[in-house]
Amino acid sequence: MDINILRSIVTLVSMVVFLLIVGWAYSSRNKDRFDELAQLPLDDEVSGRSQ
Repeated sequence: MDINILRSIVTLVSMVVFLLIVGWAYSSRNKDRFDELAQLPLDDEVSGRSQ
C-alpha cells in the first residue's frame, strides 16, 4: 500500500467523521438541549453560587 493511498483514506475518513459530527450538532433532536446549555453562562443561579 502506497503512503499516498493511506493518506487519502485517512483524509476521507476524517471528512466523513466531521460531516457526521456537524449533522449531529445541527439535528433538530438536540436543539432544545443546546438552547438550554447556551443559557447556562447567563443563569444567575448556577450550582448554588451566590454573588
